[in-house]
Amino acid sequence: MNTAPSPRSDTDWTPRSWRDRVALQQPQWPDADAHHQVLNQLGDLPPLVFAGEARELTEQLAAVSEGRAFLLQAGDCAESFDTSADSIRDRLRVILQMAVILTYYTGVPVVKVGRIAGQFAKPRSSDTETVDGVELPSFRGHIVNDIGFTADERAADPERLLLAYNRAAATLNLLRAFTKGGFASLSRVHQWNREFVADSPAGQRYENLADEIDRAVQFMSACGVNSDTLADLRQVDFYTSHEALLLDYEEALTRCDSLTGDWYDCSAHMLWIGERTRQLDGAHVEFLRGVGNPLGCKLGPSATADDVLALCRTLNPDDVPGRLTLVTRMGATRVVDGLPPLLDVVKEAGHPVVWVCDPMHGNTFTADDGRKTRHFDDILAEVSGFFAAHRFSGSHPGGVHLELTGDDVTECLGGGAAVETADLGSRYETMCDPRLNGSQSLDLAFRLAELLRNGTR
Repeated sequence: MNTAPSPRSDTDWTPRSWRDRVALQQPQWPDADAHHQVLNQLGDLPPLVFAGEARELTEQLAAVSEGRAFLLQAGDCAESFDTSADSIRDRLRVILQMAVILTYYTGVPVVKVGRIAGQFAKPRSSDTETVDGVELPSFRGHIVNDIGFTADERAADPERLLLAYNRAAATLNLLRAFTKGGFASLSRVHQWNREFVADSPAGQRYENLADEIDRAVQFMSACGVNSDTLADLRQVDFYTSHEALLLDYEEALTRCDSLTGDWYDCSAHMLWIGERTRQLDGAHVEFLRGVGNPLGCKLGPSATADDVLALCRTLNPDDVPGRLTLVTRMGATRVVDGLPPLLDVVKEAGHPVVWVCDPMHGNTFTADDGRKTRHFDDILAEVSGFFAAHRFSGSHPGGVHLELTGDDVTECLGGGAAVETADLGSRYETMCDPRLNGSQSLDLAFRLAELLRNGTR
């Protein structure tokens, strides 16, 4: 990664200052006037989330940075405009189920952040792709173009920015209804986990773990603490996040908070910078350093200690706990050797970051049938190595960042359901990267519980 000059002072930052930098991964809009008109419309629309909510998440992430909470960040690889309400509900349900398991075995609150209500854009390794001799623009997510392979479908359409806003607003409305209306009650979510244990081939392995949670819930009920008597057991806090890839969209939804006078990107509670766009002198780092939201930054195996320290200084110069989450995506074979030097240098410098493991992106490969996939064992191995690296360095493993769905897809190999290469074609539905299905996600949560119980954390 490039080494940047010293970051400009905050007085030099505006929501438009990123435009003076090189902005990678931006689509080519064929009609500049139409694009500008859409951005003006977005600028007049209400915020999708509020600055106070973002500050609440920062406070919860501060607890994660100190080992007093655990972060579960999960959701779709790339959201589709065609996703049904049932699919959104089932994705939330899996995240809630995982959170109950992890809460019990970490012994601390689990902060729940979805890759949802805005994860519509995807970075690409090439601006174009060629099929049967025909070259067209790459699919960059439904916020930009369509996955169909025709010139019209692959043309960047600025009206999709408005569709993304409206889709995100509808999804947020649904999430708020589910998380505050009783759907997320502890007793209900735990019963879903019991059903998984009873019905899944993998679930039988976790009978004892589920029994332990059962006894804890029964004890609480016997003490008069249950969903009927305590509102906190009937509803949960759930936050949204996405990669802040399309900077003109993010700028259009940035607002000045009337209470503090600070700028917040109101497209989501938390935004992150991807591995491809974390250049210290690039537009994405420039934009996000000036908003008040909690931020994430992906770190692949090429990240150096100097890169990481410079990112910490630029994105969180005041060392605010909970402000910056570093999401490592090393790969199962590299995490044990590659992560400790980064942990050590950040710890020595005193930066209060949240360390999170993304075990998905460093373990992607192409199966024999030509489809991208990931193996459950590699995902688990990277998480295990992540915990081991933190134990070696004496730092806090803050959480996990996963691509998953509640749908019964066959995109990742392995897991308790033992998805084989021959099964991939039966329900391979992702628009981009392979996701864990609901069963594999719960399987992973229980495996993490085993690691935590055995003292790996």
